[in-house]
Parts: sequence; C-alpha cells; structure tokens
Amino acid sequence: MLSSYKTLRQQASKEIVIRKSRFIGYGKPVHNEAEAAAFIEEIKKLHWNATHNCSAYVIGERDECQKQSDDGEPSGTAGKPILEVIKHQALKNVVIVVTRYFGGIMLGAGGLIRAYTDGAVAAIEAAGPIVKVLHQEIFVDVDYTWYGKLENELHAGGWKVGGTEFTDRVVITCLPEAQDAGRFTAWMTDVTQGQAIITSGETRYYVEGD
Repeated sequence: MLSSYKTLRQQASKEIVIRKSRFIGYGKPVHNEAEAAAFIEEIKKLHWNATHNCSAYVIGERDECQKQSDDGEPSGTAGKPILEVIKHQALKNVVIVVTRYFGGIMLGAGGLIRAYTDGAVAAIEAAGPIVKVLHQEIFVDVDYTWYGKLENELHAGGWKVGGTEFTDRVVITCLPEAQDAGRFTAWMTDVTQGQAIITSGETRYYVEGD
C-alpha cells in the first residue's frame, strides 16, 4: 500500500462559460473502475440534452487504470486534456466529467483543449484536493494509573489518537503513520516502562491534517 496519495475530498462541480459555451466540471473520488463508470453514466443521464459529456479517470496505486472519452468532440480535444490535468496534479482514484452545452461559437481544436483543461481544473478545485496518509492502528492497554501520563505524552508528541475505551483498564487507540509504527511501539514501550499491552490493528487511510 502507498504511504500516501493525493485524491479528491468529495464529489463537487463548478461551471465556467467560454465564448458562450457552458462547461460544467464534475469531480469525484472513486475506488474502482465500476464506480467511475457509474458516475460517468449518472452525469450523462443528468445532462442527457448536453452537447457532450467528456470524461477521464485514473485509478490504482500505480495509475494502472486510465481511461478517457471525447464523447463526440474531435479526437484528442476533450478526454485527453482532462486526463492530463489529473496526471499533472498527481491525483489518484478520481473521475472527472466535463459537460458542455454548445453556445454557438466554434472554439477550434486549441480552444477546445484549453476549455476542457479549464473545466477539469474547475472540477478539481470544487472537489478539493487532499492527501491521504496510511496509518497503523495500535492499541495501548494500560492500568488507569498510566492514563494521565500517556495522554500528556501523546499530545506532546503530536501523535494521532483515534479513541479511548474505559473498562477495568484503559485502551487507547493510537494512529501513527504506518511508516512510524515501529518507532511508535518502541517509544510507547519505553514510556510505559514495558507495562503496556501493545497490539496492532488495521491499516487505514486518513486525510492529512484532519
């Protein structure tokens, strides 16, 4: 798994007007090609009367799944520029659809490339680029006498905490970045003088800064 990757926060859209043509850029984070294809069809149904619904997506840790569609625009003037924007911004697991309502003025090949590029950029800005970082769940099980000290130490060290469970003992769910899991475990063992029961859980992605 990647230690981190850049994607979109949410589904969103933004409209721009270029020489009387309306371009509506839609961006969405997705997990697989089926989700991307379904979203493209959803936008096509929503804008069934649009002149074109052009699209592109990039999916996979190594960007192994890439696809683009000009949807009737001259070859290379719509889907490819959208795809290039995604790749230039190093986004993964995203799909972008740019819908066009023709305004009566021909844009030419160069104009179309610029327009669909701008539509893709607008979609990305609306959906919000984010970085997801891989974290490792580490459960720290201690006696209550350790809780106050650990709370202070975790806060001082800037470690992410997912939650705390209080029963006959205290179990703190810590979320260090996956690449720091070994260092965190060693540090926690030292801080608790070996009195903590430390176990690992799942790895999962969290938005950087959240």
